[in-house]
Amino acid sequence: MQDNITLRPIAPGDAAALARVIRDTLAEYGAAKPGTAYYDAATDHLPELFAITPRSAYFVAERGGEVLGGGGIFPTENLPADTVELVKLYLLPAARGLGVGKALIQQCLEAARAAGYARVYLETTEELTQAIPLYERLGFSYLSEALGNSGHFGCQIWMIKAV
Repeated sequence: MQDNITLRPIAPGDAAALARVIRDTLAEYGAAKPGTAYYDAATDHLPELFAITPRSAYFVAERGGEVLGGGGIFPTENLPADTVELVKLYLLPAARGLGVGKALIQQCLEAARAAGYARVYLETTEELTQAIPLYERLGFSYLSEALGNSGHFGCQIWMIKAV
């Protein structure tokens, strides 16, 4: 990773900045639609959600105290017991192309292993064109249908990776 960007666990004061990153990114890519994190009520309460959910983790990318994005793992409802979802992975333009997304995913994969999960699942939209090749390079494979019950019916792409 470059440009003095660091990763850290989510903190209580991160809620508004992370919600802005998520919604701004989805809007930028034309994916601010129902059934995505744009309209997910949890998007506004990420620090609280991850604080109360066992075997979950969320990491924030920041530079000089400015939140540039983040990503986490969450035991989404109705996933197999050995599977966790990679969730809310979004970056502002200033953090893209610097290895931040890859570092966040690797941190999430490590957290999943440490929490005892065997697989990491993700859902995304075809509009998020920069993320999909990264998931492929990191070994995620495609699924023909969604797993679990994330509520994100606006996602058309589902992938999974063994950890």
